[in-house]
Amino acid sequence: MTADSPTILALDFDGVICDGLVEYFEVAWRTYCQIWSPTQNTPSDNLAIRFYHLRPVIETGWEMPILIQALVTGFSDGEILQNWVNISPQILLENNLQAKEVSHKLDNIRDEWIASDLDGWLNLHKFYPGVIEKIQSTLASQIKLYIITTKEGRFVQQLLEKANLDLPATAIFGKEVKRPKYEILRELIQTTNIEPAKVWFVEDRLKTLQIVQQQPDLQEVKLFLASWGYNTQTERDAVQQNPGIQLISLTNFVQSFSIWDKF
Repeated sequence: MTADSPTILALDFDGVICDGLVEYFEVAWRTYCQIWSPTQNTPSDNLAIRFYHLRPVIETGWEMPILIQALVTGFSDGEILQNWVNISPQILLENNLQAKEVSHKLDNIRDEWIASDLDGWLNLHKFYPGVIEKIQSTLASQIKLYIITTKEGRFVQQLLEKANLDLPATAIFGKEVKRPKYEILRELIQTTNIEPAKVWFVEDRLKTLQIVQQQPDLQEVKLFLASWGYNTQTERDAVQQNPGIQLISLTNFVQSFSIWDKF
């Protein structure tokens, strides 16, 4: 499936480069408390564990406190995994909330946290083993590397700085660009005037890859589903039947590009 190496390597951030599950739950819980003012400001023992298990359903940050509300109000893990696309707007409607409003609250809480306790916030994130070294070696090559994420770009920059990675802001496309990932890939191809097949995109969300795959002008882009990220075994199994998307392991990701097609 792959050539020797890409000309452009595009990476998702959460679930590909960085594991922020602990921080996600903490900021989601703080946002949930601000919106719903529960009588107990300490989460129950198993709430975080269930949240971690269900993280694959989350596409953008505003959904995280909504997920906590779903769990608190009695939705089962199975219901959420199978029907999150309907459950999340139902909770917004029932509570007279807007996604943008929830997102703003969550980002403000995260900003205040960073401003008051940057080290504490940074320490709740961890980079997947070998990923930083892979990025460093890629940056030292002729390959152009970009990060395309639904996380705010400023948060990504804070975390990369912690890892001593000097990636220019122009190489980070965060939530603030307000464009689908496939549009950003298209723009990169157009502005660099390269063949789509020389663009490789690593993402942990299968739906995102499938949308890229549906774009007629992007069908030659090499698409990889990160098996170590926030996806389910069902999604990983589904990729095995999709010749246009390659399942990649962390073991192969951190090694030579030439073995990326060998799961």
